[in-house]
Order: sequence, then C-alpha cells, then structure tokens
Amino acid sequence: MASSSASLVTTLFALATLLAGCSTIEQHRLIAKTIAPASDSDIAARHDLYVATSRGFSSQPGVIYAGDRADETTFAKVSVTVPAVHEAGMIEKAPNPIVADPARYFAADSIGIFPAKGDFKRDLSRSIKARGGRALIFVHGFNTAFDEAIYRMTQVVHDADYKGSPILFTWASAARTIDYVYDNNSATTARDRLEETLNLVVEAGAERIDLVAHSMGSWLMMETLRQLAIAGDPTLQGRLGDVVLASPDIDVDVFKSQMRRYGTPEKPFYVLTSRRDRALSVSGLIAGNKPRVGDYTYAEDLAQFGVTVIDVTSVSGGDALNHTTFAENPALVRLLGQGLLRDQTDGDFEDDLAGRISTLGSGVGQTIGTTADIIITTPFEVLGLTLR
Repeated sequence: MASSSASLVTTLFALATLLAGCSTIEQHRLIAKTIAPASDSDIAARHDLYVATSRGFSSQPGVIYAGDRADETTFAKVSVTVPAVHEAGMIEKAPNPIVADPARYFAADSIGIFPAKGDFKRDLSRSIKARGGRALIFVHGFNTAFDEAIYRMTQVVHDADYKGSPILFTWASAARTIDYVYDNNSATTARDRLEETLNLVVEAGAERIDLVAHSMGSWLMMETLRQLAIAGDPTLQGRLGDVVLASPDIDVDVFKSQMRRYGTPEKPFYVLTSRRDRALSVSGLIAGNKPRVGDYTYAEDLAQFGVTVIDVTSVSGGDALNHTTFAENPALVRLLGQGLLRDQTDGDFEDDLAGRISTLGSGVGQTIGTTADIIITTPFEVLGLTLR
C-alpha cells in the first residue's frame, strides 16, 4: 500500500512538473519592454488592480515582485488590458513577455508602487467610493508567480463582471512545483499581512468585502479569519460579504478546527470541491494520505459547520489537473459573479441561500451545454442539480 501511494505521488508530481514546464524568471516578466500598438476596438476592457503583497522585490527587469519573503507588506496598483478576442475562462498570455500585444493577449502596461500604506488606503478609498462601496480580495494558491496572480485575478474580475474594487493579496510563492513546503511556510508568514490588508480595506470605507481564495490561499484565508475571530472581529465590523474557498488545500481536520474557532458564519461561506482534483490528491498523499477539503467526499460533514459545499466534480475545467475549475469553466466564473454582484440582504440567511441556489441552478442550466451534475450541500439541505 505504501509503495503504491509513493508511486502515485511520483507520477502526479511528474505530471505537475511537466504541466508547469521549465519556467524561468524572464517568463514571469509582468511589464513588457515594448508594447505593440492596439486600437480601442482591440481592447475589451481595462482593469485597475490594487495589490498588497508579502513578496520581496525582484531584481529582474519587468518582473517587479519575486518569490522571496519581505519583512513588510508593500502596496501597488497595476493596470491590465483584456483583449477583445478573449474567451471566458481563458488567460490569453503572451508567449514572449518582453513584447506585449494587447490586441491578442492580456497586457499589464503600468504599475505604481505606493510609498506607504496610507497612500494605498487613500487611493483605494476613492476607488471604493466610486464603485458603490464594494471590494473583492483574491488570494491565489500554490506555485503562483506574481504575473500569474495578476492575470488570474484580472480574468476572474473580467469574466465575473465584477464592478467593485478588486484587490489582490499575493504572498511569496516560489512558483515552482518542487517548493510545496516553502510555499506553505510563506503562506503561514503572510497571515498577519492579510489581516492587516483586510483591516485597511475596512478603513478605506468598504461597505461590503467579498473574499475569494484558491488552493493553498484558502488555508491562508481561513487562518486569517480565525485570527480575526480570536481578536473579536470575525465579520470585519459587519463588512464581510461572501467567502468563497475554491479547491481548498486544507487538511479536513484543520478546517474543522478553524471553523470551530471562527464560529457559525453570519454570511455565506462557499466551498468548491471536486473528487477529480489531482493536485489535491498529491497534497493529501504528502500530508499522510489525509483528504483535503477541496476533494473531500463527505459534504454533510463540512456543512454542519455552517458552510455551503458545491461539488463540481462533473463540471469540466480548463486545466489538466482539474484544480482551477472555478475560474476556467465559463459558467462557474459567471455564477461566481452573480453571487458577488447580488445586493446584500437583511433577510433570513436560509431564505437567502435558497434563493441563490435557485439562481445557481437556472444559471448553470443556461450556460453549460453538456450534461453535468452539481451537488450543493447547505447547512439546511442537500440539493442535486442535473444540468442540461
């Protein structure tokens, strides 16, 4: 049995390494050396992303932030264009990052580093006020370079049609498959930085703050929410909106302990799972052959803590490891947008969930062309959706 598990780990790591390719620092260049001309009709949209990071600066031209850990949080603002040829769920990334071609690929054409967090807060405050008081904080997962985090959040914000102020919290991932332990430790060191960022967004005047975290970023998010609960502020002074944990790379027992400390959520906590997530299969084997939350079979076991589990096992995704389905399946990312765009309600939490599940079912049925099944397990009921 042990040799079988070891063989599976080796095979899956080889697959992950192959899929990651032999990336170099230059391939993670964010700001190109030259930018090809593009007309207004070539550009679908421009998105300004606010950035808070625990990464250190890179010495390489255009890379901006590296995988090293910094002693202090730094803040930035990045402007990214999305090409008119963009397809939902895709990140059209330039094969040569030295030359940007906005008509064909995502292109970050400017970045500003804020001298101090007070400057960041003032600029963000103006954006939040202009965008209806809403903010979205996204935390990426394992094996993610700075440029990849920027483009993933841009894609999610664009495809979800999010109208609030987008904020990327990016921690010091080494962006290498073999550095799982380093990344896990980097996420651990970033807990206080994320808490600092969440409080800054509150101070900037956000009336509703939605949180989306992926993979190992979900562990970082849950640890930070646990810290807030211990400090007596689990809802960010009542500003916390939805919490979405996509493919959470968290030990199931750890998650249960986090939720026990946090308490029953006042607003929706969504956990997206898939039994076909091969990246989490590797993680689970590394962790003593223990399941991760993102591929856990017993949804009711999680729902008892007040979270809603959305099983997307039968929904196709763009990556071969089935680990980024939440962002790469066009229907799911649009449905994510439906949730984030909804008006905050003062009604009964259970009624609100029921209404959103109904919307989810009709929305998926309209946007997925093939038959698929999503199983939604709430703290109140289990709902099976056959999608045609």
